[in-house]
Amino acid sequence: MSQGSNFVDYVKICCRSGHGGAGSAHLHRDILTSKGGPDGGDGGRGGHVIVKGNAQLWTMLHLKYRKHVIAGDGDSGGSSLRSGKTGRDEILEVPLGTTVKNAETGEVIFEITKDGETKILTPGGRGGLGNWHFKTATQQTPRFAQPGEDGREDWNILELKILADVGLVGFPNAGKSTLLSVVSAAKPEIADYAFTTLVPNLGIVSYRNNRSFVMADIPGIIEGASQGKGLGFRFLRHIERNSVLLFMVPADTTRTIKQEYEILLHELKEYNPELIHKPRVLAVTKSDMLDDELQAEMAKELPDGVPAVFISSVAQRNLDGLKDLLWKEINANVI
Repeated sequence: MSQGSNFVDYVKICCRSGHGGAGSAHLHRDILTSKGGPDGGDGGRGGHVIVKGNAQLWTMLHLKYRKHVIAGDGDSGGSSLRSGKTGRDEILEVPLGTTVKNAETGEVIFEITKDGETKILTPGGRGGLGNWHFKTATQQTPRFAQPGEDGREDWNILELKILADVGLVGFPNAGKSTLLSVVSAAKPEIADYAFTTLVPNLGIVSYRNNRSFVMADIPGIIEGASQGKGLGFRFLRHIERNSVLLFMVPADTTRTIKQEYEILLHELKEYNPELIHKPRVLAVTKSDMLDDELQAEMAKELPDGVPAVFISSVAQRNLDGLKDLLWKEINANVI
């Protein structure tokens, strides 16, 4: 289970931004000037807590034990209109596909989807204005300045949803991990029992003419996953960001192919109705155990309105046909 212990897709973290530095109330004095005017500089801004996308990360393991993130305070302003130093920013690097929410309200604050993309999560307090800002015709030597603004403290939730071109959808033992291991260089854990895959696995699938696409093996759904049964919510949210959904139903299912497909579709719809608008492809796996006559009979009873293909990952049967179908769907809506 080493892969499971390293995959962290949810952290709750307290972010405290820095206080702004106070403005200076200094009056100019030197060897020639005993009663000069105001020359107090502005206080420095408090440090922000910033979230930054990093395409090299695929987990939030590095943030798992970091419960408090505290940015630096801004320095006070000085004489001769010198501004105080800005407080130290704290930058949280996250995988692409990270959603940031307010922990109390559940409100989505923003999402990070691009490498290098930065967003300010908790802004630092503004620095106070120095006394030279308050000089007027009637008040030539103000002896006061603004204090800096307080920083903010918020509890936030960072939640990862895997970004991929194709998401594999199916019950445990549908052959998702096997397919990923055959068509890409990914090496997911594979065994003949339910819930072998406890974390999403990503693989890059090579296609014709040196092209490629990203496939995600999402852990198996069970009936009731949309109500949170099993690890339902944790699994289902990773499907939200996939461009195309590849439904996988084994040829030896105890139900009909259509029944199993419709149960999977129902779970997705219950969790998030938007998911059923994504392009879908159906792969009937383990089809090496079918003869031509039986496959022809089963083909007549496949669900309507979804492109379907019979494959076998172990026998490497019709995998090029599957890739062609997926490539077509991935690029169908690309302008």
